[in-house]
Formats: sequence, structure tokens, C-alpha cells
Amino acid sequence: QVQLVESGGGLVQAGGSLRLSCTASGSIFSTALMGWSRQAPGKQRELVASIASSGSTNYADSVKGRFTISRDNAKNTVYLQMNSLKPEDTAVYYCSSRRLITGSVLSWGQGTQVTVSS
Repeated sequence: QVQLVESGGGLVQAGGSLRLSCTASGSIFSTALMGWSRQAPGKQRELVASIASSGSTNYADSVKGRFTISRDNAKNTVYLQMNSLKPEDTAVYYCSSRRLITGSVLSWGQGTQVTVSS
């Protein structure tokens, strides 16, 4: 099973930027579908971005044009560059490893807090 460790969260003012990183253990990283999800207090966890081994990406409408997901297979790391942050982006952000075809989750990271102040 892939183990995932996130980093890069923190406190930022509205309009600012943060980059999250997720490093995976295990040799299957290069073949996996990787995703970033977030969960705000009192809300369900939502998938905000995903990237396949081919580099193909998908984004939730709420972050499209502001967030960019990327991966470095040589470093077993996936990134989420977040620009033009809004207070409503405040959440715990989770990295996930997913089945390529169905998108179902194989592993979750522990999460990293992102707080955007107005």
C-alpha cells in the first residue's frame, strides 16, 4: 500500500499563493492516479484536482484557473500550486492515490491545513 505524506500548508492572506507537496512511498507511484481533496469544517470532503500517470489533469470548477496539479515521478511527488487563494479555500487538504479507471481511493495522506484570511 502506498503511504502518502503531505506538506506545505499554512496561513496566507486572500489573493496569496501556497504550494502543497505529497511524497509517496512505493514503486507504483508512476502508474497511479493521484488526487488532492479538501475538507472544510462541517462539509464533505471534495476532490479538487487529479492527475494521471500520463499527465492528464482534471479540476473542480471551484478551483479551475487558480490551482495547478503536477507530478514528478522521479521524486514520487505530486504538487498542488494554489494561486489567488480565497477564504473559502480554507480546509484540510488531503493527497490520495487512486485506481486509474474508477478513481476510487487506495490511500489517503494525513492532511495539511490551509487557512486563507480575508
